[in-house]
Amino acid sequence: MAKWGQGDPRWIVEERADATNVNNWHWTERDATSWSKRKLKEVLEGLVVEGEAGRCEIGDLKHVEGEASCNSRKGKLIFFYEWNLRLSWKGTVKESGEKHKGSVEIPNLSEENEVDDTEINVSKKKGEGDVLKDLMRTEGTTKVREALRDYLKALKTEFTLGMILPTKAPAGQELATERKPSGSTVQDSVTSQSLDMVGVKIPTVRIQMREVFNSPAEELYRIFTKKELIQKFSKCPAVIEAERGGKLQMFDGCVSGEYTELVPSQRLVLKWRCRSWPDEHYATVALNFQDLAAQSELELECKGVPVSHEESTRQCWKQQYFEEIHILLQQSKDNME
Repeated sequence: MAKWGQGDPRWIVEERADATNVNNWHWTERDATSWSKRKLKEVLEGLVVEGEAGRCEIGDLKHVEGEASCNSRKGKLIFFYEWNLRLSWKGTVKESGEKHKGSVEIPNLSEENEVDDTEINVSKKKGEGDVLKDLMRTEGTTKVREALRDYLKALKTEFTLGMILPTKAPAGQELATERKPSGSTVQDSVTSQSLDMVGVKIPTVRIQMREVFNSPAEELYRIFTKKELIQKFSKCPAVIEAERGGKLQMFDGCVSGEYTELVPSQRLVLKWRCRSWPDEHYATVALNFQDLAAQSELELECKGVPVSHEESTRQCWKQQYFEEIHILLQQSKDNME
């Protein structure tokens, strides 16, 4: 038997805050079935398909059978999913005004096939209206594939927040990492090069990001403090108590925390964590809002992010926050016009 402090470092657990699954070596599994059923309904129901022949809309997800899960092994995420789906659709022929109904079947959405190779069958109830069936077979199939990609993207980012646990880093290790802007309005870099030790020997980093939005700072501030707006861009129920010491919970509980500082239209500071971070470990998130003529700039500083969660945290803010807020603002603009 190896002496204390010796042996294969993959099995040494004394440096972990929760003393489990050090270095993510062991197999862990999270059931994504219930979450997936909600997400599939969200991305598929209500899709609108328009063309010269007319207009169609996908209705209810009538049948959803299958399962999904995400597994972690040796620090890598492995996904399993297999779904049999059936959706209803209805449409109106542009020239005649005739209305027709049908269904869309996806017999085998699984990790074994690319989305572009997944079988999608469109059918229509008896009678005329084949022009709408053709529309659904072409433009409709394209829309459905896009929605399936959105589901898989969310499965691999939103659902997996915090699944990779923090690992032990050698004392004095430095993160000499610099990233060049990709050309988009997002500029992100790790600015704290040395590891901050927060809590019980959890190595952390600081993340900074900037994003420009087509809205005044006052409106952008409201999107981070009003429950109805947060639920619109996050597409999930939320708990929002926008006052000092007030609770914050988003993305079906994947993100939680509290408000610690609120300066209307200028600054927000949050205690913020992902569900699978070490227990009771929080990052400090500062959001600074600045007006730029008809636009506004949001500067994000997130201090205390566990090293092994750096990339997933960055993607969470970029994809689940920034990109969805852009969509919300564009929808609001379109509705006003």
